Amino acid sequence: MKKILFLLLGLYFAVLLPAQTGANLYNEILDRTEWWRQDRFGMFIHFGLYSIPARGEWVKSVEKIPDEQYQIYFEEFNPVDYNPREWAKLAKKAGMKYAVLTAKHHEGFALWDTKLSDYKSTNTPCKRDIVREFLDAFRAEGLKVGLYFSVIDWHHPDYPKYDDMHHPMRGNEKFKKDKIDWDNYLAFMHGQVKELVTDYGHLDIMWFDFSYGDMKAEKWEAEKLIKMVRSYQPGIILNNRLLGDGTIENDRRVSVYGDFETPEQGVPDACIKDVDNRFLPWETCLTLNNSWGYSRIDQNWKSPESIIHTLVNCVSKDGNLLLNVGPDARGNIPESSIKILNKVGEWMRLNGESVYGCGSASAFEKPEWGFITQKGNKIYLHWTYPKIGHINMKGLGGKVKKVRLLRDGSEIQTESNWWGDGGTENNFYVNLNKPTYQYFPLPDDMDTVFEIELK
Repeated sequence: MKKILFLLLGLYFAVLLPAQTGANLYNEILDRTEWWRQDRFGMFIHFGLYSIPARGEWVKSVEKIPDEQYQIYFEEFNPVDYNPREWAKLAKKAGMKYAVLTAKHHEGFALWDTKLSDYKSTNTPCKRDIVREFLDAFRAEGLKVGLYFSVIDWHHPDYPKYDDMHHPMRGNEKFKKDKIDWDNYLAFMHGQVKELVTDYGHLDIMWFDFSYGDMKAEKWEAEKLIKMVRSYQPGIILNNRLLGDGTIENDRRVSVYGDFETPEQGVPDACIKDVDNRFLPWETCLTLNNSWGYSRIDQNWKSPESIIHTLVNCVSKDGNLLLNVGPDARGNIPESSIKILNKVGEWMRLNGESVYGCGSASAFEKPEWGFITQKGNKIYLHWTYPKIGHINMKGLGGKVKKVRLLRDGSEIQTESNWWGDGGTENNFYVNLNKPTYQYFPLPDDMDTVFEIELK
């Protein structure tokens, strides 16, 4: 009898208890990210010394620039036009609900008054705590705030150099026999994170970057780091890049290492789910051109239409969009970025209800003519691609209370059948070409949204 009891206890602790803990963790993640999954749209801001050479935030690594040569950017860093209030107003006008600033990127330069390093904005001609001013300005506009922090540091003497795959001095014989005190580096890195989560008020997001090769998870003492962060900021949400590089994998599991996944420069084919078929929060981070940090020569700007389509695509798959801007050396967001965001903001002002608080309309396949999002008993049809004739929604026959054009609330006429698909049961058609409602061209040539209220 005792053997059976011990076997049952062993089964409980080995299988049932971890499963219960996993369920509890999953529910905690959903609770923490609820506001974020309602807001759906945020601003990413890459700003640092790399804004001066204006060749992207990886310039020090790509061009293998030594510290002595890179020092010139530190000595002249002075973004005289830096006005985070204008940045915040732009984000709000674009329909964004939160923002994440690079407090420190891989170059190791801190945009706050860190007590653990002299390599910081307050020691440059700028003499300003960029992080504090950013947080104050965005909070004043009612936006949620987050900080990006790179766990790698190309400036710190105890970060691996010669054998590291990304360090600017990789393969440089001068550093082949360099002695590294990894424990000292971890203490420094953890200490800087502690400054950010203790000295700057309530933070909504901490966006860690990045892991690669063997440099991941407990190499960073990630569990200890996260416990420390949550001890000071209990409600903060964290991304998953302490565990990996954000790449979407097939074997997904909830873990203590982060609350949401971070696909980059692309949108997944479908909602992201774990091995137990449970929805996982995720966010695509995306550049407006092809660069995160300011690049003077990169003028390959995405259109407002493509940004709107990407945002809606993310929401239709239960995801968020974090859209990047890269301010220049003077602290100005490029004019091309501003024009795109203003155009996106015009669309959001009229159609934001189809984004905020919305998610996948999982009962419907993605249609050929666009995307579908849903919030409660309201379904939003995003007509983004040309289609002649009626919009067809299978399975809604007899279930629709009313249809309105979202941007102005005007009535849209519907049909129960149409000659193109007249024999299909339970079909519902939005009528696009009644003589009194001639929608060619459509009211919005980027994305015309129809709101369907169900009975």
